[in-house]
Order: sequence, then structure tokens, then C-alpha cells
Amino acid sequence: MKIQFDKYQGAGNDFIIVDNRSGIYDLITTSQFHSMCNRFKGVGADGVILIESHPVLDFEMRYFNSDGNLSTMCGNGGRCAVAFAQRHNMISKKTQFLAVDGPHEAELISETEVRLQMQDVDTLTPRDGAIITDTGSPHIVLPLDDIKSINVKEEGAVIRYSKAFKTKGINVNFIQKENPQTYAIRTYERGVEDETLACGTGAVAGALAMHFLGKTEGGTSLLMKALGGDLTIDFETAEQGYKNIYLQGPATFVYSGIISI
Repeated sequence: MKIQFDKYQGAGNDFIIVDNRSGIYDLITTSQFHSMCNRFKGVGADGVILIESHPVLDFEMRYFNSDGNLSTMCGNGGRCAVAFAQRHNMISKKTQFLAVDGPHEAELISETEVRLQMQDVDTLTPRDGAIITDTGSPHIVLPLDDIKSINVKEEGAVIRYSKAFKTKGINVNFIQKENPQTYAIRTYERGVEDETLACGTGAVAGALAMHFLGKTEGGTSLLMKALGGDLTIDFETAEQGYKNIYLQGPATFVYSGIISI
């Protein structure tokens, strides 16, 4: 089977995106998705996104981690999916699409930047100085004084495979405050099982956790500085949790290609 794809990246989080509105790629297997994401023998990516038809919304996004398994919501992937849809004339500047966690609205701010509405977040749970929440994917956020020297792959794996999280897995975010509105963040992603250059849902989790802990001095528009680029998160407080949460950042076309599997 030959698969035509576009490669996109959002703050260094990279994706193979495939137009599957016709359903011709429905039979791609877990091992084939995994092979496509292999950085030595395949295209190389943090995951594969299938763009599919939807009866009401502009499209549906299905996201597979680099291990080949169907995943939960990916914020950077969602922004890249929107940029892909616009490039292929599926949408104009604004869109509504379906992801695994429900419908999302998004807008292209420019050819390379997308503003994506995330789902409301009702619960943030303190745990031994960290915060656990779900922003479309499950996350734990650990505030540290210095994240530059930490081995994210090793330390993240210890938490991800701990007794509390081993079965379902969790994404592990290490975050450092630079000032009330600016934070450095590094993320270990389950499904990739390594540090990625950025994580959109992780950046959202980090921003909400910092506000929840009182670190932002009431600020609700935060800059999250990942290794691969900057992401802006803004939100409003709700009676319980947070609402009107937006993730804004780069969504950049890299190249098109064809892979045989």
C-alpha cells in the first residue's frame, strides 16, 4: 500500500498527516503506524493523524501515537490538522472538527499559526507537590526550580510506569517558573515513551496547574516555553475548574511524500 502524506510540526512536535476522507486507509495496522513513525526506517514522527469525514463538522481527527496505538487528544496535532485541512481546501480560516475528546473550534491566525479551543477542565488534583489533571490527555505537572539538568526520559518513565499510573499511563510535565506569566516546560509523553520537543495538552495542563497553585498572580494568559517553541495558553476560571481554554502556537508544513507499507 502506498500512502500519500504531509509532514507537519507544531513547536517541534511532528506528525504524519493523511487525508483519509475516502476511507482507503482504514486497514492500516498498529504495527504499520509504528513503522511509519520510526525515525530510522520510516518517515519519522511523534504520531500519525488521519483526517476523516464527519456528517456535520468539517472533519474528524484520529490520532495515533508513535507506538501505533490510537491516542487521546493531541493539542499540537490538532493545530497541525487544522493547518493541513486549510492547505487542502477543506476549510477556510475557521473550523469545527471532532477529536477523540469531543468537538473543537479553531482559527488560523496566519499560515503558520493556529488558535485552538480546548475542552473545559473541571478537576485538578494535588498530589505530593504535583498536580494531576486531564486536558484531553492525562497529565501530571511537577514544578521544579531547575528543569535544564533533569533527565526527562528517565525521570518521566519512573513516574509513568509507577504503580499509580502504569496501567493507563500518564504524560509527565516538568515546569519551571520564569515570571508569573512565563514558564519553561519539558514533557515525557506516553505512547512516544520519550521526551518530545513540545506537548500541547501538556502546556495547557502546565498553565492551569500554575494558576491553580497561585503562581501566576491571577494571570490567565501564559507563555509556555517548550524545547521546540513557544505556546500561548489563555483561559477563564469557572465555578469548578476552567473554561474557554485556548492553545495557540505554530503549525508548520514541512514536506509532502509517499510511503509504501
